Amino acid sequence: MRFGMSWPGREVAREAEQAGIAAFVTGDFVDHDAYLNLAEMVANTEHAMLGPAIAYAFARTPYAHATAMRQLHAQAPGRLFLGLGTAAYRINRDWFGVSADRPMARIAETAEAVRAWLHAENGEKIRYTGEFQHIDADVRAPVLGRLDIPVLLAGFNPRMAATAARVGDGIIGHGLFTDSWWNEIIRPATTLGTQQGGHERTPLEHGWIITAVDDAAPERAIADARRMIAFYLTVKTYDPFVAHHGWQEPVAQLRAAFRTGDTKAMTNAVTDDMLTRIAICGTTTEARATLTRRAANLPHDLGYLAPPSYLVSPKRRAAYAHSSLALLEDTTRP
Repeated sequence: MRFGMSWPGREVAREAEQAGIAAFVTGDFVDHDAYLNLAEMVANTEHAMLGPAIAYAFARTPYAHATAMRQLHAQAPGRLFLGLGTAAYRINRDWFGVSADRPMARIAETAEAVRAWLHAENGEKIRYTGEFQHIDADVRAPVLGRLDIPVLLAGFNPRMAATAARVGDGIIGHGLFTDSWWNEIIRPATTLGTQQGGHERTPLEHGWIITAVDDAAPERAIADARRMIAFYLTVKTYDPFVAHHGWQEPVAQLRAAFRTGDTKAMTNAVTDDMLTRIAICGTTTEARATLTRRAANLPHDLGYLAPPSYLVSPKRRAAYAHSSLALLEDTTRP
């Protein structure tokens, strides 16, 4: 596999490219836009792959997703991929004011409609008809031409993983993913989705890896990784993952602590087993040993070394990004 990272800013990015980082990714939230950050990435990198991982699929039309990628492709040809995710139901309803029932069916159509725009040739109508999406565009200006930009879907549970392989070019795995979740749940699902789609290709595997390395303060790095895991696990969507690993009791504890605002108790509820199976953290030596142990069962194509973000300052996240570059040294990437 090759390693990427969430966008660390132009200063760290230059050093990261030289160190062997193969991709940079960005995403959406209330204080940052996936495509604006992607434009910054395009302008400040030379050869790394670049893409949203993820952009909120339903916050924009397929036209808007494809147009942004088409414009950026002109500046970084052959370096882009597009990662789309459904986002939580309440985010779609309360933030965007859009419908998000039946998210798998909706995102499947969104991916296909985005691809219709990306594959559009000059002089041909762009047509797509589904239950949720309808396109019948006659673009007379000669500004199109087929772009084969990979479209990946964020998938946590098996049905979404199968959808990602069926209608997309692959999957983007969550930072919580463990070896057994990849091998026993996700990969069988993507195999099924590939068969359902009638594809001969192997779906791409990208995925986030919670990474916090600090030789001067390893205890703080470990605490930040624990807190990030705890924050993720407050979401009930991940209950099948929790049950798969037998972590119901500590997750119940951390959710109770979260409801009362007790972040210390929430962090402490994350067990050593959860930490070692999910995160790469501690000193450089400890993190490198964990990475070596887990290397064969991380996402096959791109693993994003991702610093914790929950209650972690931008300055500290940048420091984690920089320190994670040491993990690339003497690391075998088959």
